[in-house]
Amino acid sequence: MDISYDAAEIRPEPPNSLDLNGSHARKIKLTAPNINLSLDHSEGSILSDDNLDTPDELDINVDDLDTPDEADSFDYTAQDDRPALGHSVQQNFESIEEYTAEEERADNKLWRTVIIGEQEQRINMKVIEPYKKVISHGGYYGEGVNAIIVFAACFLPDSSHADYNYVMENLFLYVISTLELMVAEDYMIVYLNGATPRRKMPGLGWMKKCYQMIDRRLRKNLKSFIIVHPSWFIRTILAVTRPFISSKFSSKIKYVSSLAELRELIPMDYVQIPESIIKLDEELTESEAAKSACMPTEPEMTSLDQEFHKKTEDHL
Repeated sequence: MDISYDAAEIRPEPPNSLDLNGSHARKIKLTAPNINLSLDHSEGSILSDDNLDTPDELDINVDDLDTPDEADSFDYTAQDDRPALGHSVQQNFESIEEYTAEEERADNKLWRTVIIGEQEQRINMKVIEPYKKVISHGGYYGEGVNAIIVFAACFLPDSSHADYNYVMENLFLYVISTLELMVAEDYMIVYLNGATPRRKMPGLGWMKKCYQMIDRRLRKNLKSFIIVHPSWFIRTILAVTRPFISSKFSSKIKYVSSLAELRELIPMDYVQIPESIIKLDEELTESEAAKSACMPTEPEMTSLDQEFHKKTEDHL
């Protein structure tokens, strides 16, 4: 007797979910049939007529499938690793310090962009911070806005500094750019040379570069260059640089031996004099007074000569 069964009634219903945590996880191993990869049309080749025909049905013997037993089951541990991974990533993020807006503004202040000679220059303000007092505004003289620019050489860096050349390059740009900001019309420069050791004195090349980089307007408007407490070295430097500077600039140079003499030339209300220079000036003033006390004045010499001649005549 022919008994027909509906295929839907004998086929098992497929699972609708995968139980990864169950104890009956199964691994199915499929055995690939032997395939002859010969490219000729002989029997068994993939190009033979038998293999080129599409089969009507695919027969798989379920009994020949190799299925694992319970000992081959595995545990799914990916969920257990996630917290450890997340904790590690969180620690890495916490180790990176946040760059605040305040820190960014502070970082921008470390650099200043200026225009010198129609060229853009950048100044490292951090390296010149200890030396910014080298140039200051000393008020005004005469009528109008005739500025007094004070240059204190005692605030220059020591030549033994590890980055001396780099500091001097940035300080040079700072001095030139500051001078352009301070000067509106005519001006004078007061160069405080006293209390400056030899190792702090700027080199000849640096001074020559400063003069060459000064704008033409600043050269023309400079009315006087006063050197206070000039030393033998600074006099020699100016004598050597005379061929590089104009005769007009040379005529503007004046030497002043004391602060009292400087007060007779310019108003000192806003001129900032370093303490070391004030102390030096007091010592020089006392020294000059002592020398004057030891040397008789001309009127006294005249009276002594007269007395000497009178006694000589009496003896005769």
